Amino acid sequence: MYAYIKGIVTDIEGNYIVVETHGLGYSIYTPNPYSFTLQEETKVYLYQYVREDEQTLYGFKTKEEKNLFLQLISVKGLGCKMALPMLATGSPAGIMDAIDRENILYLKKFPKIGDKVARQIILDLKGKLSSTSTPDSSMDNEELVDVLEGLGYKKADIKKVITKVDYTKSIEEQIKEALKLLLK
Repeated sequence: MYAYIKGIVTDIEGNYIVVETHGLGYSIYTPNPYSFTLQEETKVYLYQYVREDEQTLYGFKTKEEKNLFLQLISVKGLGCKMALPMLATGSPAGIMDAIDRENILYLKKFPKIGDKVARQIILDLKGKLSSTSTPDSSMDNEELVDVLEGLGYKKADIKKVITKVDYTKSIEEQIKEALKLLLK
């Protein structure tokens, strides 16, 4: 099982990206391929789906997205091809909130999600999603530090602000928050 891949995004298509690492290009289906940048090194969190007739990689920008995807595909009647568009059109926080509030109308707005599947999602996942958003702070911390160092900030300045960053947010939001703190 793959955890993540680090490499250069060499191609972006409608529903997948190609990440090249060590001379190999991996096609990775992702909720929002255009959120990646061509010819930029990136880290993609992976889920490998294997069946007798298919091997597919699904990729996500954050661990939170990946964990929510894994929770969604554990629901009876909801596969990878239904869960991926949910993440593409909704935010992880919005989806988790809809499930906790039993908001069937919100869930039914996603492609191929009808009343029966929406009710099954709520039945299977209500109250279980808080565990998906608990961050691995050492990994998030490391990734945030790498980004800030790449932007030219000194380690001493970074160490002062990273303890004030909310790690339950996506890495993009963490970076914005850290930058605001650094500019004060």
